[in-house]
Formats: sequence, structure tokens, C-alpha cells
Amino acid sequence: MKRKTILVVDDEPRLVRLVKVCHAGKVITHEDLLTRVWGPEYRNELHYLRNYISSLRKKIEDDPGNPRYILSKHGVGYYLVSDL
Repeated sequence: MKRKTILVVDDEPRLVRLVKVCHAGKVITHEDLLTRVWGPEYRNELHYLRNYISSLRKKIEDDPGNPRYILSKHGVGYYLVSDL
């Protein structure tokens, strides 16, 4: 994998750290991500999470439509491939 510098904004660094450090290779649920990054009042705001994940994929994936690093488990959550 070729390394590149990316600009991350807002809550993206918190989201990446949470998935990578706490759960690398393991699925973390949508609700858990939303609660831990934005707070419990956002636990049902799936569109927030989808927007942030989409933005991150555009920054780190060679082909965001076919991600290799930030993967989704349909209807459950997301996980980060541990070799990122």
C-alpha cells in the first residue's frame, strides 16, 4: 500500500481511532460508533455515520466504491482492516 497524507476534519480522527485502536478487525455497531463519537442522543442518526464513512473512504481508499480498508457489515456496523 502506498502511503499518502490526507486531511481529516471534524470528528473523522475520533472515528478512525475508535475503530482502529479499539476494534481493528472486529465489527463495531452503528449505534456504538454513533454513541461514542457524537453522544447517546445521536445513536439512531445512521446518516451521520454513513456520511463520515463515505468521506473517509474517499480520502483513504483507491476505489471508494470497492473499499479495502473501511469495510461494512450490512445492517450491523463497520470494521477496519487491521493492516491499515
